Amino acid sequence: MSEIEFSSFNQVNSEDFMAIVNEDSLRTHLIDHPYFDSTSLQAWMADKINIDAIQGCRIRAVYIDGVLAGWCGIQPDDNGFELAIVISKKFWGFGIPIFKSLICWAHELRHKEILFHLLESRPEYKALNKISSKVHKTEKLGRCFTTYHIPVGN
Repeated sequence: MSEIEFSSFNQVNSEDFMAIVNEDSLRTHLIDHPYFDSTSLQAWMADKINIDAIQGCRIRAVYIDGVLAGWCGIQPDDNGFELAIVISKKFWGFGIPIFKSLICWAHELRHKEILFHLLESRPEYKALNKISSKVHKTEKLGRCFTTYHIPVGN
């Protein structure tokens, strides 16, 4: 069984993130943005470290069997807080256990509800439909998302 570990961004070498955040197969499921270079990646990581310091948020690098796989977290959203899971294609099978960790974090952080926005490039998920109190289409930055409102039991 693979081991999933979470680390603060300030414990990760930004260059280790470069190949992951610039991976084309991953970018197809994200809002369009320029490829990262060393400067923009350091600025992005600094922004995530600042978000991690906000009450109700938690941003972490994800390691699977000791290999940096991507990042995940709970971050502010226009309508509350949202989940983010951004992992390299070779680790896509680990989304569910990472999701379950995020739901535990949401519980620890005393959220009543958490949002999960999946870009139109992703299918609707029956399991997410089942646990959500509301599912609807939203538009952000010119792209269409399926937004799941997930109750967090406290």
